[in-house]
Amino acid sequence: MQKHCILVGAPVDSGQRTPGCLMGPSAYRVAGLPAIMKDLGHEVEDWGDAAPQPGQGNAAVNPAVHAQPETVAWTQGLAQISQRAMGAGFPIFMGGDHSMSLGTVAGVAAYAKAQGRPLYILWLDAHSDFHTPLSTDSGHFHGMPVAYIAGLKGFEAFPAFPAPVPPQRICLFGIRSVDQAEHDALQRLDLAVNDMRVLDERGIVAPLREFLHTVAKDNGLLHVSLDVDFLDPTIAPGVGTTVPGGATFREAHLVMELLHEHDLVTSLDLAELNPFLDERGRTARLMVDLVASLMGRKVFDRPTMRYS
Repeated sequence: MQKHCILVGAPVDSGQRTPGCLMGPSAYRVAGLPAIMKDLGHEVEDWGDAAPQPGQGNAAVNPAVHAQPETVAWTQGLAQISQRAMGAGFPIFMGGDHSMSLGTVAGVAAYAKAQGRPLYILWLDAHSDFHTPLSTDSGHFHGMPVAYIAGLKGFEAFPAFPAPVPPQRICLFGIRSVDQAEHDALQRLDLAVNDMRVLDERGIVAPLREFLHTVAKDNGLLHVSLDVDFLDPTIAPGVGTTVPGGATFREAHLVMELLHEHDLVTSLDLAELNPFLDERGRTARLMVDLVASLMGRKVFDRPTMRYS
């Protein structure tokens, strides 16, 4: 099905301390994302890069928290453009560290609320990103978006999230790095946690189809947030938070093809690409290829095998 794709750059670098994610949007453009979308028959409109709203936010109560005013400013700016992009087509937000999702998902949630439709979140990531500004030790906002989306306390410096997403509508998929504070918070709530142990035991397809069936049954909007570190670092080195044991090339493409076949995705984050850490554009090209699979390109031919 042809889509009107809205490309929005989110050059956010304040959510962590390894410089380079602000170059992500340019890397996606250089890696050919607009051209590939057009080759697949989709309309493409590039809105350029979003900008933060200046003068937003105060320093955090927790002294460990890094760059709260800057992150609040980005959240404000991205929420505004995200909501507009949802009304115009199928937005693809090109990041930027994962704190971008504080803003992108806020805008998507505001749009879903206005449409009277439930919002579902598929979080493809090595981390649960379930800290708050009160619980974090690292102080990095790229580890907090899911907590903000779910409506946890501690984000008083940020705009109130438009419509907190109930935990049962959030699916964490492929996670394999969760600290104790996050673990305790996740235990108290009813998020679908498909960590790598679950995927090793059940495979990729069954838990993903179960979640997508729920989205379809509820006539929900589905936001997918794809973090580079969802992938194994042997195939995607261009990220500052590598965790061994991630999705393989084939597994990642299978996830994207299944999402395409169910045709439920209404918006997409591409988070944590750091071109400075990449190997000659290798990770950027892989991420673009994964978007192509989501948008309809078949990576693998599956001819019937004949045996004599």
